[in-house]
Amino acid sequence: MSPTEPTPLAGQVALVTGAGRGIGAAVTTRLAALGARTILCGRTRASLEKTATAIQKISTEAPSASSSITSTSIIECDVSNLRSVESMAKAVDRTFGRLDILVNNAGIMGPSGPLHELPPEAWDQIFNTNLRGVYYTIRSLAPLMIRAHSGHIINISSLAGKNSLPNGAAYSASKWGLNGLSYGLAEELRAHNIRVSVVCPGSVQTEFSGHEGKKSERMLQPEDVAHAVAAIVTQAPQSFMSEILLRPTQKP
Repeated sequence: MSPTEPTPLAGQVALVTGAGRGIGAAVTTRLAALGARTILCGRTRASLEKTATAIQKISTEAPSASSSITSTSIIECDVSNLRSVESMAKAVDRTFGRLDILVNNAGIMGPSGPLHELPPEAWDQIFNTNLRGVYYTIRSLAPLMIRAHSGHIINISSLAGKNSLPNGAAYSASKWGLNGLSYGLAEELRAHNIRVSVVCPGSVQTEFSGHEGKKSERMLQPEDVAHAVAAIVTQAPQSFMSEILLRPTQKP
């Protein structure tokens, strides 16, 4: 964003889970460039600080957004732990008194292999992060949006939640569940003027998991997902994009 471009999210507060790297870092940086006060949420402070440093650099490129960027905050939080999420929500309410955008991005892939060989603890870890964690954040943060009668909730899912994924059945199931949660939640919160969207990207070039045999230059990039999120949160108020399926132009 150039210094002369507007900052449509000025004055808004955005929280992104899993903001320390990959998609989460790209989404947070993009929202900051659009003028939002950003809250970086994740388990590892060192990675969150790297994202915060990248966001601070935007102020030299877009001075009009500098007042928002300087309010970037870091909150260490494990979305799979209800107490941790509730503590985070209290900090958001205490510090900002509002939340306009929630991006549920934190997720894990888990080990690859046949479902019947997957250890039960790996199943629990996948679902506790990818699905239960989203429930925890919505349970804790949606009341701030309901109070304001406004907001965006964006859940980062996967095309694996639309198509079968052999040797990744648990991950695929968690994303199918996330999609179903998103559709139902969208209907529940429409009366409160809260728009719920789900973004389902294909394979994204990150350190999230291996992509053996795929050409990285053809894969989706984290910035592609951030672009989709930006489109959602800057759309006209009379409509909302309930679902975005994001694919690379060429198969990797």
